[in-house]
Amino acid sequence: MSLINQLRSERAQVNTAVQALAKIEVEGGQLTAEQLADFEKLSGQFESLTAQIERAEWAERMQAATAQPVNPGVTAPQEPATPKAPAVRGASFSHMVRSLVQAKGNQQLAAQIAEQNGYGADVSMALNTLTPEAGGVLVPENMSSEVIELLRPRSVVRRLGARSMPMNNGNITIPRLKGGAVVGYIGQDSDIPSSQQQFDDLTLTAKKLAALVPISNTLLGFSGVNPNVDQLVVSDISAGMASKEDVTFLRSAGSATLPKGLLGWSLAANRFDASSGADLQQIEVDLNKAILRLENADANMYAPGWAMAPRTYRFLEGLRNSNGAKVYPTLEGREPTLKGYPVGITSQIPINLGAGGNESEIYFTDFGDTFIAEQSGLVIAFSTEAAYHDGNTFVSAFQRDQTLVRVIAQHDFGPRHVESISVIQKVVWGA
Repeated sequence: MSLINQLRSERAQVNTAVQALAKIEVEGGQLTAEQLADFEKLSGQFESLTAQIERAEWAERMQAATAQPVNPGVTAPQEPATPKAPAVRGASFSHMVRSLVQAKGNQQLAAQIAEQNGYGADVSMALNTLTPEAGGVLVPENMSSEVIELLRPRSVVRRLGARSMPMNNGNITIPRLKGGAVVGYIGQDSDIPSSQQQFDDLTLTAKKLAALVPISNTLLGFSGVNPNVDQLVVSDISAGMASKEDVTFLRSAGSATLPKGLLGWSLAANRFDASSGADLQQIEVDLNKAILRLENADANMYAPGWAMAPRTYRFLEGLRNSNGAKVYPTLEGREPTLKGYPVGITSQIPINLGAGGNESEIYFTDFGDTFIAEQSGLVIAFSTEAAYHDGNTFVSAFQRDQTLVRVIAQHDFGPRHVESISVIQKVVWGA
């Protein structure tokens, strides 16, 4: 510590003692003779230290003003600036997972590992203070929110504009206008027709999403802060959660334990079969029909968009007219659009539906009118001995030297207006 900083520290201690004595009189008390003597002594010390600090600062300024370079005329070589590696979003969540795996679930040991590896005070404090849940360890809200936000670019439903809403106590009710007031022209002596707006409720209830994500033990065994390792861990977990969300939010029929998806919420009148064949005019009619279902229902059209399987997307993207020009050139690129609306591509929309096993679906929905109600916090648990399904194969995590991480989130999904969903079924384009 420099002399000036040392003197300032001593003066601060003296000031603290003086303020403690002064507080006695401020609060109506009286100083004893001994305390008065101490006050005088401390005041003198304060003035003496202040004078020393001023002399030291003045001497330092004089030294700086008269300083000469070691080798006059020689310019020191300039080192190029090294850009700081960007922080990995969700790194704290990754650090928590890695610490728990290395500690084999012992939270106190995991906290020590987190501190030794330089994971930050927030991670070690969370591991030290959190109470284990029945299904694992509860991740603090600030760490969970980063992971949930990372789902947005991976989940088609989130990316296309579904709104995230906080859900407290496992329930949320969102009112919606079901019928409007009667409005019309009347005669000069006629009564104004009385009417009342009709409202309905969208009630969402927390349901558990359990995503199982196998991660290599070699990856989880790395010690210290490593952006590449953290990126892989968080990426694997968020990708596993996003795929589970999409298959549910798109096609689930819903149950007491399962959110209802767009297909389950859609009105029967808004579901129709694609025209047989792949004639350009028929395709145009089908796509426009999907849009008209929403426009005829006066949908709000906050954030309308398409969701389709990769096979369907590639067929439409490569479709050409009789002159050889692409019919839908806006489907090219990183942010494709179709008829002016964004397109989400996901393999969670199957291509093996129907009797022939070759049918798919296209969704056109006002995603801005759909809601994901989410309970804060994620629960994580892990096992090195459990097994999981990989397609039709039963895999042992122990045999593959993996750790199976289970992430539990609680949420529900639904549209405020069911008229905001249309579905083209029996799509065989590109089959």
